[in-house]
Amino acid sequence: MTSSTISAMPSARGSAARAVALSNWLLSVAFLVFIMVIVGGITRLTESGLSITEWKPIMGAIPPLNDADWLSEFEKYKQIPEYIEISGPAGMTLADFKFIYFWEWVHRLLGRVIGLAFALPFLYFALKRAIPKGYGWRLTGLLFLGGLQGFIGWWMVSSGLSELTDVSHFRLATHLLMALFILACLVWTALDLRRLANGNATPARMTGFGLAVALVLFVQLLFGAYVAGLNAGYVSNTWPLMNDNLVPDGIDFTFGAWAALNNDPYLTHFIHRWWAWVAVGFLVVLARKIRGQSRMASIAIHSAFGTQILLGIATVMTGMDITLAVLHQAVGALVVAATAWGIHVLGRDDGAFSRA
Repeated sequence: MTSSTISAMPSARGSAARAVALSNWLLSVAFLVFIMVIVGGITRLTESGLSITEWKPIMGAIPPLNDADWLSEFEKYKQIPEYIEISGPAGMTLADFKFIYFWEWVHRLLGRVIGLAFALPFLYFALKRAIPKGYGWRLTGLLFLGGLQGFIGWWMVSSGLSELTDVSHFRLATHLLMALFILACLVWTALDLRRLANGNATPARMTGFGLAVALVLFVQLLFGAYVAGLNAGYVSNTWPLMNDNLVPDGIDFTFGAWAALNNDPYLTHFIHRWWAWVAVGFLVVLARKIRGQSRMASIAIHSAFGTQILLGIATVMTGMDITLAVLHQAVGALVVAATAWGIHVLGRDDGAFSRA
C-alpha cells in the first residue's frame, strides 16, 4: 500500500461520514414532514384550518396568552363565513374555538420547526463545506420547496376567509401533494447520499416504469385530497358498493364530465376507491421488480399499501371515524415514502448497494 493511498483513506472515511450525516439529517426532516401530514389531517378533520385568520410568519408563533388575546382572536374568526354560516349557528363557545385554534396553531408551528430544522443544518453543512459536489442545488431546491409550501398553506387558508365556508379543495390538494412531493424528494436524496457513503457516486435515475408508478400514485393521491376537501368520505359508508350501487346515484353532470370529475363528491369518492386497485397493481409489480435488489424496500411497499387499503375500507365503513381517517392519511404518506424508496432502487445502476 503506497503512502498516497494511506493518506487518502482518512479523507475517504471523512467524506463517507459526512454523506451519512447529511442522509440522516434529511431522513429526520422527512420524519417531521410525516408528522406534519398527520397534524394536517387532524386539522382538516376537526375543521380547524380557518381558526387563525391572519398569516404572521414570525409573531404568529406566539399563541394568545391571556383572555383578552383569546377574545380578540375569536372576534376575528366570527367575521368569516365559516362562523357566520356554520359554527355560530351551531353554538360555538370560546372553549370550542380554543380547541380548533390549538390544532391550526400546532400545524403552523410545526411548519416553522421544519423550516428551521432544514435551513439551519443546511447553513452549517454549507459553511463547513460538507455538501458533496452536485448536491448543493438539490438541497437549495428542497429549501425553496419548503418556503413555497408555506405560501401555499396561506393561499389555501385565504380561500376560505371571504366567500367560502371552507378552503378550496383545489388549493388543499396542492398543499397536500406538495407536502408529499417534498417527503419523496427528501427520501430520494437521502438514499443517494447513502449510496455515496457506500462508494457509489452515481445517483439513481427515474426509469420509465418508475415514472408510470409515480403518475398512477399521483392520481390516487389527488383524488384522495379531493375527497378530503369535498368531505366526500361522508357520501357513502358501505363497501364495496356505494349506497347499494357500483356507480353511485347522485353524481351531478350538469356542468359536464370534467366539472363532475373535479368537483362532485360522489364521483371523486368513487374514483378514489377504485383507482386504488390500479395503484396497487403497479405497486405490486414495482415491489416484485426490486425484490432481488432490496427485499426491505419490497416489504415496505407491500406493507404500506396493504395497510392503507384496510384503513381506507375501515374509514368508509365507520362513517369517517376520525382516528381511522387520520391513520389513513398517515399511512398514505408512508406509501409515498416506500414508493420513492422502491423507484429509487429500480433506478440504481447496480444492485451492490441494496442495503439503503
